[in-house]
Amino acid sequence: MGTDNPQDPAYVAEQTGVIVRADVIGEPLEDLAREARDATMTRAMGALVVFDGVVRDHDQGRGVQGLTYSAHPQVVDVMHDVAGRVSARHPDVRLWAVHRIGPLEIGESALTVVAAAAHRGPAFRACEDMADTIKAEVPIWKEQVLDDGTVDWVGLH
Repeated sequence: MGTDNPQDPAYVAEQTGVIVRADVIGEPLEDLAREARDATMTRAMGALVVFDGVVRDHDQGRGVQGLTYSAHPQVVDVMHDVAGRVSARHPDVRLWAVHRIGPLEIGESALTVVAAAAHRGPAFRACEDMADTIKAEVPIWKEQVLDDGTVDWVGLH
């Protein structure tokens, strides 16, 4: 736990360095927006940064009709590990992150990251780090149905 501003009251540090939620679910993320905000914010937090990764209708110049995310059976464990490492890099922040799996339509949320901190800088940095690290390390794969009817897998290495 920590604070980047020595002028903050001690109780700010007691409320940060927290992983509020790190999960992978099959339900729509849109329904969790209020819950995420309420769980992540406290009266000591002055900044809330939200990243909402939304399914778009194109990828690398090709039209996308829809997609399905699938995941490794231990995906939640990996998500918790990622969240722990990101939180350790950003001890002044409270983090909430959930990735959706299953079929998604254009316009639906695939990944939501919420970062709360006493100040905006740490919240922005942690939110970006969490989203980037999830994308790079969490074993979730995207099967896209393209406009021409072909299927493209993204994230398989």
